[in-house]
Amino acid sequence: MKHNLKITIILIVMFIITQLIGLFVISVYQSPETPLPYNMQPPKEVQEQFSIFHILISFVIAIGVFLLLIRLNAETFIRFWFFSVTALALAIALNAFLTKTNIIYSAIISLVVALILAYFKIFKRNIQIHNFSELLIYPGIAAVLVPIINIFGIIIFLLVISLYDIWAVWHTQFMQKMANYQINNLRFFTGFFIPYADKKQKQKINLIKEKYIDKSDEFIEKKFKQARIKVSLAILGGGDIVFPIITAGVFYKTYLSIIPSLIIALFATLALLTLFMFARKGKFYPAMPFLTIGIYLGMMIDWILMSFKII
Repeated sequence: MKHNLKITIILIVMFIITQLIGLFVISVYQSPETPLPYNMQPPKEVQEQFSIFHILISFVIAIGVFLLLIRLNAETFIRFWFFSVTALALAIALNAFLTKTNIIYSAIISLVVALILAYFKIFKRNIQIHNFSELLIYPGIAAVLVPIINIFGIIIFLLVISLYDIWAVWHTQFMQKMANYQINNLRFFTGFFIPYADKKQKQKINLIKEKYIDKSDEFIEKKFKQARIKVSLAILGGGDIVFPIITAGVFYKTYLSIIPSLIIALFATLALLTLFMFARKGKFYPAMPFLTIGIYLGMMIDWILMSFKII
């Protein structure tokens, strides 16, 4: 098992919660009475069958720009870039909840709250706020992409992303380098991020925290390094979280039923759990190939049940 049982359960529960929030947010914006806020509603002339290629091209361009900014040491610009995307995604997700409660000026209130959360996530490195915001960021992103993707498009997209993930993790170690850069240089991570330690290390951590209770987090982290405290990290990348949500959302949009979407989410969760159970500690694995297999199985189950008119 890659992580201990407690951490594995926490990651799986967070994954499930994010999938369910994603389906809720997507269902809200699928209603004609509730368009996406902040002028994010795609134009009617956008054709789903071609959008997937545009998304893939945008994905490649975004990675290229990010690598260029790294070479230019433009860390401040990168932080503000991620701050903007994070705030917008959070605001879209929060607005879905507030809209359902009929609160006036829901879009403005959502944006204000989102800016506060994004600030603490990107610039203050608060673990609790980081992981809480992650539960909402990917539903917000998925709500924007689902309207412009069809089932054929998401099938192709999952395959391409899985191949890229294999190349980036096992062949070039690009993903590991990107994760380390985010954590060490940018001081944030796009995905679930749970540090944990064994009993002996926890005792050292608690002693240092008690001794320097009035000191800043940065000061305490330096003391951790000086004490050579070993902390393990349980992480799950943002792409591994958002792509199952998008797939489930596309099925919801296509069949106007929550059951096929829940089946997709269920099989994605089982695939992720299988990966965690059989992965070895200290090894890096591309999660998307495993998730894609689970999602494809969920799709097949959906179509079989539909063919027998069970759902």
